[in-house]
Amino acid sequence: MSKPIVLITSASGRIGKELVALLAKDGGFTVRACCFSDNKADSLRELGADEVVKFDLNDPATWDAALDGVSAVYSASLDPMLEGHLAFAKELGNRKGQVKHVVRVSCMGADTNTASYDPAKHSSRAGAAIPLMLQHYWWGEKALIDAGLNVTALRNNFFMNHLLKTDCDSIANEGWFSNPLGSARNSFVATRDIATAAAVVLTEGPAKHSNKFYDITGPEPQTMEEIAADLGKAMDKKIEYRAQSMEDFERDFGSTRAEFFEYLSNGFYCRCSPDFYNITGRKPTSYYDYLTTQGASGETGLDELWQGNLWKKGEDAMKEAAALNS
Repeated sequence: MSKPIVLITSASGRIGKELVALLAKDGGFTVRACCFSDNKADSLRELGADEVVKFDLNDPATWDAALDGVSAVYSASLDPMLEGHLAFAKELGNRKGQVKHVVRVSCMGADTNTASYDPAKHSSRAGAAIPLMLQHYWWGEKALIDAGLNVTALRNNFFMNHLLKTDCDSIANEGWFSNPLGSARNSFVATRDIATAAAVVLTEGPAKHSNKFYDITGPEPQTMEEIAADLGKAMDKKIEYRAQSMEDFERDFGSTRAEFFEYLSNGFYCRCSPDFYNITGRKPTSYYDYLTTQGASGETGLDELWQGNLWKKGEDAMKEAAALNS
């Protein structure tokens, strides 16, 4: 009897490659990994992918081959790719007789766009709207739900390392990083934990996890000084956190990212959720352990820190996506 096929989108990303390795080791699926660039194909096969296919959310001509025979989908996309994801969600809905389960990477707080959302309580300040990035994450979930699919959403806290990627040069060369979070505590999550949760949810299937929405967080909320201490210990050098004003941060990265960081700075991501433990049976990975130990893909968090970054100082990566309407 042939194994069911799972399609892993964004397979060469931080979560995707870990998920490919985990599912390949488990052996319950035929793992079909998506790649945008041909030069990623060999590395995905080395991680254990049974098949590698060219896939582009913005090119529907690549979808048929990717979805042929697929019964489960791991769905992830960068926020600027939202429009492509919304179109792909409709295509998945057209195949809902075939596609039995979709696990979608989302963001903690996306659920505040549902009936529980109260602007007076969930906004960062009086008169502020919920951050646009969280609205986009909700649209990403809702598109799959509206398509009639069996959906599991992993609503993740802010990624460990993600807030540091804009300062890799200053960390490596001068030993410091900056952002406007200051003493605010956030329960940053290890991307390998998201992959672990996704692997369990996909393996156990829709009978157990359909229409479930899990908040995946780290084990404890940390300040920037504590993050700097963990990073310095892992790198065996002094790392300094330098506070930055929100105004300077917005000039560096644009208003959409700034409003999300304002949300972070006001304590909305401080909470530590039990969902990862309830799914996997173990505690989430601490930041220091993430930095210094290898995941299933063979990388440590410190290895991952220097790889890829959507956000470039002086560029608003969200400019086009911010113009989209729900």
